[in-house]
Amino acid sequence: MPKIGRKRKFGDSPSSPSAPANGPVALDDSDDETDTKGQYPVIVYLDQARLETVKTKKGDFEVLNCDDHRDLLRKNKKDHKEFRPDIAHQELLALIDSPLNKAGKMKIYMRTHKNVLVEVNPAIRIPRTYKRFSGLMVQLLHKLKIKAANTNTTLLKVIKNPFQNHLPAGTRVYGMSCTGTLYKPSALARSLYGDGQMEGENPKGPVCFVIGAMAAGHITIDEHPYIEQMFSISEYPLSGACAIARLCGAIESEMGIV
Repeated sequence: MPKIGRKRKFGDSPSSPSAPANGPVALDDSDDETDTKGQYPVIVYLDQARLETVKTKKGDFEVLNCDDHRDLLRKNKKDHKEFRPDIAHQELLALIDSPLNKAGKMKIYMRTHKNVLVEVNPAIRIPRTYKRFSGLMVQLLHKLKIKAANTNTTLLKVIKNPFQNHLPAGTRVYGMSCTGTLYKPSALARSLYGDGQMEGENPKGPVCFVIGAMAAGHITIDEHPYIEQMFSISEYPLSGACAIARLCGAIESEMGIV
């Protein structure tokens, strides 16, 4: 377990230019890339990802998690069970690995518990191990952008809030929760994307799914008033990654993606 510097208060960020974005940041529009609004029939928004960094006594940063920083969290009267950045890791892997994403039909966004909004390039390769994923998140929260090593392609970047400003006009937004209306995944996909959408073109416009990336709690319409309806795709509580796999599989079948 890393030793934490005594002088730093819990949750504080250093004043140096390399300070991590543990909260909302001001961004410059001049760095925006080509607008891809309307290009993706499926938009996924992972909300409340627990991605917060802490500076160790050695001077480097780590993502706070319930395994490595339990004593620090307990000392600062934080519930260590809530600090599960691995949930966001699992959900991103499920999304990026899906045939739906590989077919070019998906756009992904993620918002942290501290209200940092991140745009995810569908072409990114998410690290398979949590340790490498954690290092990538530290780099993102410091630099606000991650680019591919051999190209100028932006793979991850922090963007301006609010999230709904990044949605194409006419996007229908639905929230996933075990407390929502129960649907069979196939029936839900059929109702949202219609029969015979073999190429993923949706005449009704794109659909956005808001999915929680937190250890406890639910996505609610009170917190996201732009959500039209809450739904569930199983009578049993599912992990976020499992729910994503079921949802993507149903949409893939409806679109004819094998």
